[in-house]
Amino acid sequence: MYELLIGLRYTRAKRRNGFISFISLVSILGITLGVAALIIVLSVMNGFQEEVRDRILGMAAHVQITGADNRLPDWHQAAADARQNPHVRSAAPYVLGQGLLANGSQVKGTIIRGIDPALEPTVSEAANKMLAGRLSDLQDGQFNIVLGWQLAAELGVRAGDKITLITPQGQVTPAGLIPRFRQFLVVGVFRADYYPYDAGLAFIHIGDAQKLFRTGDDVSGLRLKLDDLFNARSVARDLGRTMPSLLVSDWSQENPTYFRAVEIEKRMMFIILTLIVAVAAFNLVSTLVMVVTDKQADIAILRTLGASPGSIMKIFVIQGAISGFFGTLCGVLGGVLVASNLDVIIPFIERVIGTRILSPDVYLITELPSKIIPGDVTTIAVISLVLSLAATLYPSWRASRINPAEALRYE
Repeated sequence: MYELLIGLRYTRAKRRNGFISFISLVSILGITLGVAALIIVLSVMNGFQEEVRDRILGMAAHVQITGADNRLPDWHQAAADARQNPHVRSAAPYVLGQGLLANGSQVKGTIIRGIDPALEPTVSEAANKMLAGRLSDLQDGQFNIVLGWQLAAELGVRAGDKITLITPQGQVTPAGLIPRFRQFLVVGVFRADYYPYDAGLAFIHIGDAQKLFRTGDDVSGLRLKLDDLFNARSVARDLGRTMPSLLVSDWSQENPTYFRAVEIEKRMMFIILTLIVAVAAFNLVSTLVMVVTDKQADIAILRTLGASPGSIMKIFVIQGAISGFFGTLCGVLGGVLVASNLDVIIPFIERVIGTRILSPDVYLITELPSKIIPGDVTTIAVISLVLSLAATLYPSWRASRINPAEALRYE
């Protein structure tokens, strides 16, 4: 197939016009950078989405069951009913409330979650997140508390210190409503690596929470763990039908705005960066137009030797496709290489610029994660190759329309 041989020769040959070679190199570099940027950005967004989801679910529940007015009277029966679903692996009760933690002049608002230390490890990873103490140190009636590490740092306390909890469920007196004060002993500190939990969540024993928030024997609800977190929506729907008097929600409903925003942002970034790849690919148009102009005499000679217009078109399609393929290949390799080593590259950049790229109170996590999905890389590579091929059609068609007599008249 002589078209392939000539196309390869034109690609390898040193052109007489150095500007054409420069434009060709720029177009290849543009494709490379566009493809690499698209792979890196999508990998970071995939990693960010998965990392935040895993950290949320490390302390949250796959499915949550609550009663009316945040009260679930018979949680044992509700747990038994929930376990009838084959996807439910375990269930644990909880009591949820809000309060102020005070240590001297330091005061912080926090979410108080009353848990059963024996059942909580079956639905969350709280027991594995402990930096100091153990979850089992929460004993009924002893009013012990476990804090997130950021919360403990801001209050200036550590394991063994005492802290005051102020709850809105106060006492009515002639002077008005007086909040309730209760002193707790800090017996542990956990680190979930998820800022809202580390800076705003505290655990106490479920019995202490029932006394503190005056719920009697009732709990706020049940937290369920499933065999597969991606079954949460269907399981919640099934449980909602079997337990119509209770409110059933899954993990995606707990943070709907966040997950929806991340998905929309990912799609928009894909479109925007694909346009960058398209611009780079269509730089091949100007390159090939100049090449066709430079090679008019060669084209005329080929035509006089019997080459058909289709063969001429194939030569320049091959030449442009090779440039697109080379740019795409370099972009894929570069993008995968950078995305795979972000854990090394980002700390280096932070040291050079002297600032944090990810502020944990804004971005929820402290490190920039990355997850390379082969399907995304394949899609990006195919789109780049298709755009590059489309960019070669017009210049190749123009080359096939050159009249040999006109091209050779002034040679």
